Amino acid sequence: MKSSRGITLKLCLAVIVGVLAFGNASAQRANKADAETDDTKTKQAQAVSKEVYERIQKAQEMVDEKQYQPALKLLNNLYNPDKLTEYEQANVLNYIGFVYYNMDDVNNAIRTYERMLAIPTLEPQMAKQTTYTMAQLLTMEEQYSKALTTLNKWFTLESNPAPEPFILKAQLVYNLNQYKEMVAPIETAMRIANERGKPVKEDWWNLLNFAYFQQENYRKVRDIQKTLLQNWPKARYWKSLAGAYTELGEDEKLIYAYDAAHTQGMLVKDTEFVTMAQLYLQAEVPYKAATLLQEKMDSGAVPKNEKNYRLLSQAWMLSMEDQKAIPALQAAAKLATDGELDHRLANAFLNVGQYDDCVKSANTAIRKGGLKNPDNIQISLGMCLYNLRRYGDAKTAFRNAAKVPRSQRTSGQWIKVIDAEVERNRQIRLAEEAARKKRQELEAKRMATAP
Repeated sequence: MKSSRGITLKLCLAVIVGVLAFGNASAQRANKADAETDDTKTKQAQAVSKEVYERIQKAQEMVDEKQYQPALKLLNNLYNPDKLTEYEQANVLNYIGFVYYNMDDVNNAIRTYERMLAIPTLEPQMAKQTTYTMAQLLTMEEQYSKALTTLNKWFTLESNPAPEPFILKAQLVYNLNQYKEMVAPIETAMRIANERGKPVKEDWWNLLNFAYFQQENYRKVRDIQKTLLQNWPKARYWKSLAGAYTELGEDEKLIYAYDAAHTQGMLVKDTEFVTMAQLYLQAEVPYKAATLLQEKMDSGAVPKNEKNYRLLSQAWMLSMEDQKAIPALQAAAKLATDGELDHRLANAFLNVGQYDDCVKSANTAIRKGGLKNPDNIQISLGMCLYNLRRYGDAKTAFRNAAKVPRSQRTSGQWIKVIDAEVERNRQIRLAEEAARKKRQELEAKRMATAP
């Protein structure tokens, strides 16, 4: 779980900076609306003296210049509960804690924030942010039990928490070996993320997978691995999924089972070979997928239809074998009613330097239509035409692509390249013409002066 601790460290810094933004001398303005509803807080917020403000600002400048010891000395000299309002005390302690954090003195940062939280009239927003910071700092110091208690207190202060604090809670209970308690906060984080249209992170799924694995809930592990593979296809997830299927008696569903069966000559159906190829692709082994499909299609074991040609061409292209992908793409494109495969074919020809064929395929794709991103085919066409030195036609293609906003920058850059190339060629021609004329003049003079 070292990786989860790394996540915590990143979050911690973000929160501390947020506290500073709230707790410095400009906080009076940021919290004007809240202060207007509470006369006591208004008086406190307005109690920051000019001297305190200036000295805090000076300390901030020192921190910006990494002059931590002078900043700490200034702030410690400034802190005097007998002379400062509680609001001023909170601001000074906030900065002292931040200085300690920048000095990697987390223990003193924690003690400082504890003093800050002990202030009876501490503003609710500052108390909430500082409490969360405390939970993260305690986590960094591996004081997991105290961190969990602090975090749970923060949850009572925050009415609308983001997903990340729940992930932090899951990490804490993990470090306390409370694996069953990990599930609820992780699933809550995922639910909140989905509700807010935010991505559910790969690490969260891994945490949830670990929690269910510790409970020997292999059906959940299986389902989680499927999700991981769908969104982040990696070989290690196939291995985890293999373990889950083994525990469930479903080993045949994995690539390893397919591979073993194929090695032993146990696969006979075309659908089995196709599925095996798809599993190779998902496991990020495209070359094996391509060679398998190519062999089975050549032998007649797998039908030579559009679907299988599509898969074969994809496998070859992912293997960086564009030349081998071309025959499959050509066959598939002939069977397709839309221009998507012709577009792929154009790109393959472009990659291998067959520019005339590239232009033909690109134009066929445009003629067929049905393209998901018609601007992309115009860019491909423009690149092919540029390599054929058909600069006018290339610019036309790029201008067509630029009709779609997302392609305007790329198209514009290509047009600049073309214009520069045209101008360079013009200058070369002018220079050559000038040199030719010069030679002619010299020859004429020589002839005129000849005896």
